[in-house]
Amino acid sequence: MRGERRTLAWGLTVLSVLLAVGTVVFALLDHAAADSAPLLRILFLAVPLSFSAVGGLLTVRRPENSIGWLCLAIGLLWSIEGAGFTFATWAGNSGRPEAAEWVGLLGSLWLPAVGLIGTHLALRLPGGSLLSPRWRWYSRFCTVVIVLVGVLVLTEPGRVAEVPGTENPLASEPLQSLGPLFLLVPLSVFGATWSLVRRYRRTGGVERLQIRWIALGGLFFLVAVLTAFIPTLLGAAEGSASGVVEGVFYVACSAIPVAIGISVLRYRLYDIDVVINRALVYGALTATLAAAYLGSVLLLQLLLGPLTEGSNLAIAGSTLAVAALFQPARVRIQAAVDRRFFRRKYDAGRTLERFGAHVRDEVALDSLSAELRAVVAHTMQPAHVSLWLRKAGE
Repeated sequence: MRGERRTLAWGLTVLSVLLAVGTVVFALLDHAAADSAPLLRILFLAVPLSFSAVGGLLTVRRPENSIGWLCLAIGLLWSIEGAGFTFATWAGNSGRPEAAEWVGLLGSLWLPAVGLIGTHLALRLPGGSLLSPRWRWYSRFCTVVIVLVGVLVLTEPGRVAEVPGTENPLASEPLQSLGPLFLLVPLSVFGATWSLVRRYRRTGGVERLQIRWIALGGLFFLVAVLTAFIPTLLGAAEGSASGVVEGVFYVACSAIPVAIGISVLRYRLYDIDVVINRALVYGALTATLAAAYLGSVLLLQLLLGPLTEGSNLAIAGSTLAVAALFQPARVRIQAAVDRRFFRRKYDAGRTLERFGAHVRDEVALDSLSAELRAVVAHTMQPAHVSLWLRKAGE
């Protein structure tokens, strides 16, 4: 049975990759598409390929864990959606609207893929099982919501895959009156997320670290998407800017399966604090340097504008100033982050500094031995501390 599961897992992974190759082929063949369209479809492949790769790896390494199979299903759905949408666009632009109409319906599979991520995956992370048997009814409720809303998307009147001259052959106006059912989607996602929060509060040790990795991947996705969609919310994302937003969204989605893979396989699991520390430091550093650069450019242009007569002196000066500011700012931000969020590490560093200063002035061996044991006990917090000293002549 284990061998059959492994064969099935690799077969689904290969199928997802082949569909991704088909997406690339039809994207490159579609010469009538916008210049950015082929690149966006290729960037889109980061989503199905990352889910499929992580799913295939998890099902081989942890076949009893349903997370791997869910990731495989999500990756396959995204791959089918991408191949169907790209083929429909190519067929429509090549004068084959009939083929575009039916194959383009596969583009509706994005909704069950997103639904599985937001509900069933969140309900079962990281161990592959529900929080308790009482959550089974909620899991079934989420399945019903995904199916109902998927039918609404599939039967929506209008063009298929945004291809001109096509009409949805499965369109149903009466079903569209059930549009308020879409409100059940965020409700389902909220409940599944609450399940993950409750799991985090109940558990400890390794499982808590696993959930923190998942939360980190979700946080990266959320920050990237919100940052990318700010121009859209402000009405400034037109043309190429809109394409950048879409591309960032696709790449950000791949952070979720990567975090899931690290979490379930427990690979470098205990590096989570280091990752969070670096993310906080370099995120704050980037924001600080960007603000300093923009502020200095505006200030120097205001002060030196009449003298430089439109030269790039202000930009060059600001660049040099920011380059000189990098290391001092990084050190200060690192200290601030350690002091605020990683107090234990910060206190340990201060203790070692004080010990180093004390050693330079202390000559009594007994005093140094006691001080060294105290420092080790405070910084490392071992169960027991012993110090062996070699006697003279040994």
